[in-house]
Amino acid sequence: MTRGLVIGEALIDIVNGHVEHVGGSPLNVAVGLAKLGRDIDFLTHIGDDEPGRRISDYVKSAGAHLEWQLSGTPEVGPPLFVHTGSIAAVREPGCLAVAALLDAYRISATVTFDPNVRPSLVVDRDQARERIDHLVERSDIVKASAEDLSWIDPDHEPEWTARSWSASGPAIVVLTLGDRGALALCPAGEARVAAKSVQVVDTVGAGDAFMVGLLDALWGLDLLGAGRRAPLGRIGLDALTAALEAASLSSALTIGRAGADLPDRAAVQAARPT
Repeated sequence: MTRGLVIGEALIDIVNGHVEHVGGSPLNVAVGLAKLGRDIDFLTHIGDDEPGRRISDYVKSAGAHLEWQLSGTPEVGPPLFVHTGSIAAVREPGCLAVAALLDAYRISATVTFDPNVRPSLVVDRDQARERIDHLVERSDIVKASAEDLSWIDPDHEPEWTARSWSASGPAIVVLTLGDRGALALCPAGEARVAAKSVQVVDTVGAGDAFMVGLLDALWGLDLLGAGRRAPLGRIGLDALTAALEAASLSSALTIGRAGADLPDRAAVQAARPT
């Protein structure tokens, strides 16, 4: 059980009306982890057309393994963790199958979630909020941006909402705050890191890169897998801060490039302070 499973959408992002990049929040997480040398299965559905073939080639070239079936349990071994987010979490009919898969895998896997809200694609806002809240309660690790939380709960400050989520079940809730860095909440308390100084080229994929860095760091600490749920819940603030620093570095490297071009292991190691 040394593989991760990512479930969700794969698509072509069109930036500034004409520049195309292969994307989709779950795809970026799957590809980002694969580029770091992690063994990743990516459960999605891709059309049999030119854009679909482009997406498929992109994912496979990164080293992630594609699965096509969304109903029932896919033909992969029990994963170490299962991650989802964004459109896959709120849009029918796929979101219902995704929620069922998360429940099925929770027995063996750490469940991780990034709502990564796309308001223009939300049909029923109240229903979307209910689905997000349900997934938060069922997750072990949740990452969200301040922008996400302002949309999900406009009546409260993002930090208030993050704290309420932390009290609802997850071992770790991380709130990204743009140029104000990031905040992580866990039973031991809270950790904060400053944003990395970087020349911004393109913010596409920044949040997904943060998620990749966070998961990779926790994987390296042997805190993923249902059997590690108790140690994850006891994570210390020093370890959590180090994981946040790794996540922030991954995000900074990505926004220094055009498109959601997440870094490989060599790029991450070269950028780490000596």
